[in-house]
Amino acid sequence: MYEEAAPPGPLRGVARCVWRSASESPKRIVPDGCVDLVAGDGEVFVAGPDTTAWSSVTTPEALLHGVRFTPGRAAAVLGVAADELRDRRVPLAEVWGRRGEVLAERVLAGELTPAEAVVSRLPEVAPPDPAVAALIARLDAGVARVQEAVAGAGAVPAAERMLWPGRDSHPGTGFPPTGQATSPAHAAGPPAGRARSTLPATGKLSPPDLAAALEDPAGPITVGERRLRRRFVQAVGYGPATYLRVARFQRAVALSRGAPGLAALAAAAGYADQAHLSRDCRALTGLTPRAYFRGSSTVDETVRDRRRSA
Repeated sequence: MYEEAAPPGPLRGVARCVWRSASESPKRIVPDGCVDLVAGDGEVFVAGPDTTAWSSVTTPEALLHGVRFTPGRAAAVLGVAADELRDRRVPLAEVWGRRGEVLAERVLAGELTPAEAVVSRLPEVAPPDPAVAALIARLDAGVARVQEAVAGAGAVPAAERMLWPGRDSHPGTGFPPTGQATSPAHAAGPPAGRARSTLPATGKLSPPDLAAALEDPAGPITVGERRLRRRFVQAVGYGPATYLRVARFQRAVALSRGAPGLAALAAAAGYADQAHLSRDCRALTGLTPRAYFRGSSTVDETVRDRRRSA
Protein backbone atom coordinates (compact mmCIF):
# COMPACT_ATOMS: atom_id res chain seq x y z
CA MET A 1 0.00 0.00 0.00
CA TYR A 2 1.20 3.47 -0.88
CA GLU A 3 -0.98 6.58 -0.64
CA GLU A 4 -0.26 10.26 -1.21
CA ALA A 5 -2.27 13.29 -0.13
CA ALA A 6 -1.91 17.01 -0.62
CA PRO A 7 0.14 18.67 2.11
CA PRO A 8 -1.74 20.64 4.78
CA GLY A 9 -2.12 24.37 4.17
CA PRO A 10 0.95 25.56 6.10
CA LEU A 11 3.16 23.26 4.02
CA ARG A 12 1.97 24.42 0.61
CA GLY A 13 5.02 25.41 -1.39
CA VAL A 14 7.31 23.59 1.04
CA ALA A 15 6.09 20.01 0.66
CA ARG A 16 5.02 18.18 -2.47
CA CYS A 17 2.83 15.74 -0.55
CA VAL A 18 2.36 13.75 2.63
CA TRP A 19 2.25 9.98 2.29
CA ARG A 20 1.93 6.68 4.07
CA SER A 21 3.22 3.30 3.04
CA ALA A 22 3.13 -0.31 4.19
CA SER A 23 4.68 -3.30 2.51
CA GLU A 24 5.11 -6.95 3.36
CA SER A 25 8.34 -7.14 1.36
CA PRO A 26 11.28 -4.84 0.56
CA LYS A 27 10.29 -1.88 -1.57
CA ARG A 28 12.51 -0.38 -4.22
CA ILE A 29 12.71 3.39 -3.87
CA VAL A 30 13.90 5.17 -7.00
CA PRO A 31 15.27 8.73 -7.26
CA ASP A 32 12.66 11.49 -7.56
CA GLY A 33 14.67 14.64 -6.84
CA CYS A 34 13.09 15.03 -3.41
CA VAL A 35 14.06 14.81 0.24
CA ASP A 36 11.65 13.06 2.65
CA LEU A 37 11.10 13.15 6.38
CA VAL A 38 10.09 9.60 7.26
CA ALA A 39 8.62 8.23 10.49
CA GLY A 40 7.69 4.70 11.48
CA ASP A 41 9.03 1.31 12.44
CA GLY A 42 10.71 2.83 15.47
CA GLU A 43 12.67 5.63 13.82
CA VAL A 44 12.37 9.12 12.37
CA PHE A 45 14.89 10.01 9.70
CA VAL A 46 15.60 12.21 6.72
CA ALA A 47 15.92 10.39 3.41
CA GLY A 48 18.24 12.49 1.28
CA PRO A 49 18.05 12.97 -2.49
CA ASP A 50 18.99 9.72 -4.21
CA THR A 51 21.10 9.12 -7.28
CA THR A 52 20.23 5.43 -7.49
CA ALA A 53 17.62 3.05 -6.12
CA TRP A 54 17.61 1.69 -2.58
CA SER A 55 15.44 -0.88 -0.83
CA SER A 56 13.25 0.08 2.11
CA VAL A 57 12.98 -2.88 4.47
CA THR A 58 10.54 -2.72 7.37
CA THR A 59 9.14 -5.17 9.88
CA PRO A 60 5.86 -6.88 8.95
CA GLU A 61 2.79 -4.64 9.27
CA ALA A 62 4.92 -1.53 9.88
CA LEU A 63 3.30 1.67 8.63
CA LEU A 64 5.51 4.53 7.49
CA HIS A 65 4.39 8.16 7.31
CA GLY A 66 6.30 10.86 5.53
CA VAL A 67 6.56 14.38 4.20
CA ARG A 68 8.03 14.77 0.72
CA PHE A 69 9.58 18.19 0.32
CA THR A 70 9.24 20.19 -2.85
CA PRO A 71 12.54 19.97 -4.75
CA GLY A 72 14.86 22.71 -3.56
CA ARG A 73 13.02 23.47 -0.29
CA ALA A 74 14.25 20.78 2.11
CA ALA A 75 17.58 22.49 2.75
CA ALA A 76 15.88 25.61 4.10
CA VAL A 77 13.56 23.63 6.37
CA LEU A 78 16.19 21.22 7.64
CA GLY A 79 18.94 23.81 7.97
CA VAL A 80 21.53 21.70 6.18
CA ALA A 81 22.67 21.76 2.56
CA ALA A 82 20.88 19.05 0.60
CA ASP A 83 24.10 17.73 -0.94
CA GLU A 84 25.23 16.75 2.58
CA LEU A 85 22.24 14.39 2.68
CA ARG A 86 22.68 12.90 -0.80
CA ASP A 87 22.18 9.09 -0.85
CA ARG A 88 21.93 9.05 2.95
CA ARG A 89 19.35 8.22 5.63
CA VAL A 90 20.03 10.50 8.60
CA PRO A 91 18.24 10.33 12.00
CA LEU A 92 16.35 13.53 12.71
CA ALA A 93 18.32 13.97 15.93
CA GLU A 94 21.53 14.30 13.87
CA VAL A 95 19.95 17.06 11.80
CA TRP A 96 18.17 19.08 14.50
CA GLY A 97 20.12 18.02 17.58
CA ARG A 98 18.21 17.83 20.87
CA ARG A 99 15.23 19.52 19.27
CA GLY A 100 15.11 16.78 16.65
CA GLU A 101 15.42 14.09 19.30
CA VAL A 102 12.42 15.49 21.19
CA LEU A 103 10.34 15.86 18.02
CA ALA A 104 11.22 12.31 16.93
CA GLU A 105 10.08 10.94 20.30
CA ARG A 106 6.79 12.82 20.02
CA VAL A 107 6.22 11.64 16.45
CA LEU A 108 6.86 8.00 17.37
CA ALA A 109 4.56 8.37 20.38
CA GLY A 110 1.76 9.57 18.09
CA GLU A 111 1.67 13.06 19.60
CA LEU A 112 2.78 14.70 16.34
CA THR A 113 2.63 13.77 12.69
CA PRO A 114 5.73 14.27 10.52
CA ALA A 115 3.88 17.15 8.84
CA GLU A 116 3.27 18.84 12.20
CA ALA A 117 6.95 18.44 13.08
CA VAL A 118 7.86 20.25 9.86
CA VAL A 119 5.28 22.99 10.47
CA SER A 120 6.93 23.73 13.82
CA ARG A 121 10.06 24.67 11.92
CA LEU A 122 8.46 26.99 9.34
CA PRO A 123 8.74 30.32 11.25
CA GLU A 124 12.53 29.98 10.95
CA VAL A 125 12.62 29.07 7.26
CA ALA A 126 14.00 31.47 4.67
CA PRO A 127 12.05 32.05 1.43
CA PRO A 128 13.02 30.07 -1.69
CA ASP A 129 15.87 31.18 -3.90
CA PRO A 130 14.03 32.45 -7.02
CA ALA A 131 16.90 31.63 -9.39
CA VAL A 132 17.03 28.00 -8.21
CA ALA A 133 13.23 27.75 -8.34
CA ALA A 134 13.25 29.05 -11.91
CA LEU A 135 15.86 26.49 -12.94
CA ILE A 136 13.94 23.63 -11.31
CA ALA A 137 10.79 24.70 -13.17
CA ARG A 138 12.63 24.73 -16.47
CA LEU A 139 14.10 21.28 -15.89
CA ASP A 140 10.71 19.91 -14.83
CA ALA A 141 9.18 21.34 -18.01
CA GLY A 142 11.15 18.84 -20.07
CA VAL A 143 14.02 20.72 -21.69
CA ALA A 144 16.35 18.51 -23.70
CA ARG A 145 19.59 20.07 -22.45
CA VAL A 146 20.67 21.56 -19.15
CA GLN A 147 22.22 24.53 -20.90
CA GLU A 148 18.80 25.49 -22.27
CA ALA A 149 17.40 25.51 -18.74
CA VAL A 150 20.30 27.40 -17.19
CA ALA A 151 20.22 30.15 -19.80
CA GLY A 152 18.20 32.98 -18.32
CA ALA A 153 17.16 31.11 -15.18
CA GLY A 154 19.51 33.27 -13.12
CA ALA A 155 17.84 36.54 -14.15
CA VAL A 156 15.39 37.39 -11.35
CA PRO A 157 13.79 40.67 -10.26
CA ALA A 158 15.98 42.65 -7.88
CA ALA A 159 13.05 42.98 -5.50
CA GLU A 160 12.97 39.18 -5.12
CA ARG A 161 16.72 39.11 -4.59
CA MET A 162 16.16 41.19 -1.45
CA LEU A 163 14.40 38.20 0.12
CA TRP A 164 17.11 35.59 -0.32
CA PRO A 165 20.57 35.23 1.18
CA GLY A 166 23.59 37.09 -0.09
CA ARG A 167 26.75 35.67 -1.58
CA ASP A 168 28.17 34.60 1.80
CA SER A 169 25.51 32.08 2.78
CA HIS A 170 23.94 28.95 1.38
CA PRO A 171 21.01 30.28 -0.71
CA GLY A 172 17.57 29.36 0.49
CA THR A 173 18.88 28.01 3.80
CA GLY A 174 20.59 30.90 5.52
CA PHE A 175 23.43 28.85 7.01
CA PRO A 176 26.99 29.90 6.11
CA PRO A 177 29.30 27.79 3.93
CA THR A 178 31.24 24.99 5.60
CA GLY A 179 34.21 26.29 7.53
CA GLN A 180 32.95 29.86 7.95
CA ALA A 181 31.96 31.29 11.29
CA THR A 182 28.35 32.03 12.00
CA SER A 183 27.17 35.51 12.81
CA PRO A 184 25.22 36.29 16.02
CA ALA A 185 22.02 36.26 13.94
CA HIS A 186 22.79 32.74 12.75
CA ALA A 187 23.93 31.50 16.14
CA ALA A 188 20.37 31.50 17.48
CA GLY A 189 19.39 28.44 15.44
CA PRO A 190 18.84 24.87 16.69
CA PRO A 191 21.85 23.18 18.34
CA ALA A 192 22.10 20.50 15.66
CA GLY A 193 25.22 18.45 15.18
CA ARG A 194 25.99 19.19 11.51
CA ALA A 195 22.98 21.38 10.88
CA ARG A 196 23.10 25.12 10.37
CA SER A 197 20.49 27.58 11.49
CA THR A 198 18.26 29.51 9.14
CA LEU A 199 18.60 33.07 7.93
CA PRO A 200 16.27 35.88 8.96
CA ALA A 201 13.62 36.83 6.43
CA THR A 202 15.92 39.22 4.53
CA GLY A 203 19.41 38.69 3.19
CA LYS A 204 22.23 41.00 2.14
CA LEU A 205 22.96 42.51 -1.25
CA SER A 206 26.44 43.34 -2.43
CA PRO A 207 26.92 47.10 -3.03
CA PRO A 208 26.60 46.85 -6.86
CA ASP A 209 23.46 44.72 -6.56
CA LEU A 210 22.00 47.04 -3.93
CA ALA A 211 22.58 50.04 -6.18
CA ALA A 212 20.88 48.26 -9.06
CA ALA A 213 17.93 47.31 -6.86
CA LEU A 214 17.46 50.88 -5.65
CA GLU A 215 17.70 52.26 -9.16
CA ASP A 216 15.24 49.78 -10.62
CA PRO A 217 13.56 47.52 -7.99
CA ALA A 218 11.68 45.63 -10.69
CA GLY A 219 14.71 45.13 -12.93
CA PRO A 220 16.45 41.77 -13.19
CA ILE A 221 19.72 40.85 -11.48
CA THR A 222 21.60 38.05 -13.18
CA VAL A 223 23.16 35.27 -11.11
CA GLY A 224 26.26 33.85 -12.76
CA GLU A 225 26.00 30.31 -14.15
CA ARG A 226 28.66 28.90 -11.84
CA ARG A 227 27.05 30.46 -8.78
CA LEU A 228 23.60 29.31 -9.86
CA ARG A 229 24.82 25.73 -10.28
CA ARG A 230 26.44 25.84 -6.83
CA ARG A 231 23.24 27.13 -5.26
CA PHE A 232 21.28 24.46 -7.09
CA VAL A 233 23.47 21.69 -5.66
CA GLN A 234 23.11 23.06 -2.13
CA ALA A 235 19.33 23.41 -2.43
CA VAL A 236 18.51 20.23 -4.39
CA GLY A 237 21.31 17.85 -3.50
CA TYR A 238 22.95 17.38 -6.87
CA GLY A 239 23.57 19.30 -10.06
CA PRO A 240 21.10 20.30 -12.80
CA ALA A 241 22.23 17.48 -15.12
CA THR A 242 21.43 14.80 -12.53
CA TYR A 243 18.15 16.48 -11.63
CA LEU A 244 17.15 16.59 -15.31
CA ARG A 245 17.91 12.89 -15.62
CA VAL A 246 15.79 12.10 -12.56
CA ALA A 247 12.92 14.38 -13.62
CA ARG A 248 12.83 12.83 -17.08
CA PHE A 249 12.69 9.33 -15.61
CA GLN A 250 9.91 10.32 -13.22
CA ARG A 251 8.03 11.65 -16.24
CA ALA A 252 8.42 8.21 -17.83
CA VAL A 253 7.06 6.59 -14.66
CA ALA A 254 4.02 8.87 -14.76
CA LEU A 255 3.39 8.13 -18.45
CA SER A 256 4.10 4.40 -18.34
CA ARG A 257 0.54 3.33 -17.64
CA GLY A 258 -0.80 4.55 -20.98
CA ALA A 259 2.24 3.95 -23.19
CA PRO A 260 1.80 1.23 -25.86
CA GLY A 261 5.47 0.28 -25.73
CA LEU A 262 8.89 1.31 -24.51
CA ALA A 263 9.78 3.19 -27.69
CA ALA A 264 6.61 5.27 -27.41
CA LEU A 265 7.23 5.80 -23.70
CA ALA A 266 10.77 7.01 -24.38
CA ALA A 267 9.54 9.51 -26.98
CA ALA A 268 6.71 10.77 -24.77
CA ALA A 269 8.99 11.27 -21.78
CA GLY A 270 11.56 13.25 -23.75
CA TYR A 271 14.30 10.68 -24.29
CA ALA A 272 16.39 10.69 -27.47
CA ASP A 273 15.43 7.08 -28.11
CA GLN A 274 14.59 3.82 -26.35
CA ALA A 275 18.27 3.10 -25.68
CA HIS A 276 18.51 6.40 -23.80
CA LEU A 277 15.59 5.36 -21.59
CA SER A 278 17.21 1.97 -21.02
CA ARG A 279 20.50 3.50 -19.88
CA ASP A 280 18.83 5.87 -17.44
CA CYS A 281 16.48 3.20 -16.13
CA ARG A 282 19.37 0.85 -15.38
CA ALA A 283 21.35 3.63 -13.70
CA LEU A 284 18.46 4.90 -11.56
CA THR A 285 16.65 1.66 -10.70
CA GLY A 286 19.12 -1.16 -11.26
CA LEU A 287 16.62 -2.82 -13.60
CA THR A 288 15.91 -2.85 -17.31
CA PRO A 289 12.87 -0.86 -18.45
CA ARG A 290 11.03 -4.07 -19.24
CA ALA A 291 11.65 -5.40 -15.74
CA TYR A 292 10.90 -2.11 -14.02
CA PHE A 293 7.76 -1.07 -15.88
CA ARG A 294 6.29 -4.49 -16.67
CA GLY A 295 7.87 -6.98 -14.32
CA SER A 296 6.56 -8.55 -11.15
CA SER A 297 9.68 -8.21 -9.00
CA THR A 298 8.98 -8.80 -5.32
CA VAL A 299 11.39 -5.98 -4.55
CA ASP A 300 9.96 -3.39 -6.90
CA GLU A 301 6.47 -2.50 -5.72
CA THR A 302 6.66 1.26 -6.18
CA VAL A 303 4.96 1.52 -9.58
CA ARG A 304 2.18 -0.90 -8.67
CA ASP A 305 1.53 0.91 -5.39
CA ARG A 306 1.36 4.26 -7.14
CA ARG A 307 -1.12 2.90 -9.67
CA ARG A 308 -3.22 1.35 -6.92
CA SER A 309 -3.47 4.64 -5.04
CA ALA A 310 -4.19 6.74 -8.15
